[in-house]
Amino acid sequence: MTSCLWLVCTLIAIIGSAYALLAATLVARFAAGSKALLQNPEDVTLLKPLHGAEAALAPNLESFCAQNYAADIQVVCGVQDPHDPAILFVQNLRAQFPNRDIRLAIGSKPNARNPKISNILNMMSETSCDILILSDSDMSVRPDYVSDVVAALQQPGVGLVTCLYRGSAAGGFWSRLAAAAVDQHFLPNVLVGLQFGLAHPCFGSTIALRRETLRRIGGFEAFADALADDYEMGEAVRRLGLKVAIPPFTIGHTFSDASFTELISHELRWARTIRLVDPMGYVGSIVTHPLPFALAALPLSGFSAIAVMILAATLASRLFVPIQVERLPGGGKRSLWLSPLRDLVSFAVFVASFVPGAVSWRGRRYSVESDGSVTPL
Repeated sequence: MTSCLWLVCTLIAIIGSAYALLAATLVARFAAGSKALLQNPEDVTLLKPLHGAEAALAPNLESFCAQNYAADIQVVCGVQDPHDPAILFVQNLRAQFPNRDIRLAIGSKPNARNPKISNILNMMSETSCDILILSDSDMSVRPDYVSDVVAALQQPGVGLVTCLYRGSAAGGFWSRLAAAAVDQHFLPNVLVGLQFGLAHPCFGSTIALRRETLRRIGGFEAFADALADDYEMGEAVRRLGLKVAIPPFTIGHTFSDASFTELISHELRWARTIRLVDPMGYVGSIVTHPLPFALAALPLSGFSAIAVMILAATLASRLFVPIQVERLPGGGKRSLWLSPLRDLVSFAVFVASFVPGAVSWRGRRYSVESDGSVTPL
């Protein structure tokens, strides 16, 4: 029995190490990709649903206003509570960018269970441009973001543009650990999935599409109860026969986790969402966690020399991933030393995600139905 367990752990560690080297190679290739050239600047509306005074909210919003773009940019922010502290940030943004058309919608649509979609539905009456670019409030971008996204959307057959992102910590240890999850697991796993046709992603980091495309997929109303609203939008656009493009650059995703509990709470929500949309692929992703199996193989082999060598090879291969990811823009400080701990925490979240339970989102708890819809508890 012990020999069988050692063999299983060793095989997963070896396969996982090879996977890490493949992922690092794909990250390097993505970083060297060429972006589409903007041919015709078109007016765009940026949609920013907000909730509370998040860490780094001011610089994140400013980055979307400080764009080098040859056409008009309208910014529509939205909050659901008239006393939301994010309103002050929008007022400051208007003062800082007096030449931008920056609007604020306050309220929500009561029939939407998904709070973000409820917010967005209330914002739509303020929008005026044909191209809509929706992005989460914790994203930061470079000055060429709008230009690059519109250029990608103008390519033949493209119906929606979404963006990969890197983690950027706005706090201490726990936020750096959270950001490392994106850099060392999420981003490389997506690239491997895309390479082999196993992933069909669409991220809340950026959802850019034209009004006509949005109308054809049923508007935002069609996703009012979905937990994975971003993924569902991407799938709906693909069903129209249109492409979901992922241009070769990354933007920043700010993490401000202040405690272990906060970190685990949001990572469990993400993990359960991914497991829901791709259950078989999620189970197969066990090979992306080679370090715990290399460690388990040590005592099972009686701390043999070969087990020690496999552990060393596993650690080295895993480090290649963040080294390549750091070539991409949008990330925070170097955190290679966090890599082994990050791998162990990610495996714990992977295992815990199979335990039934509710998810926490914006301070509220929701049950998740088998069809992906959510119900407030």
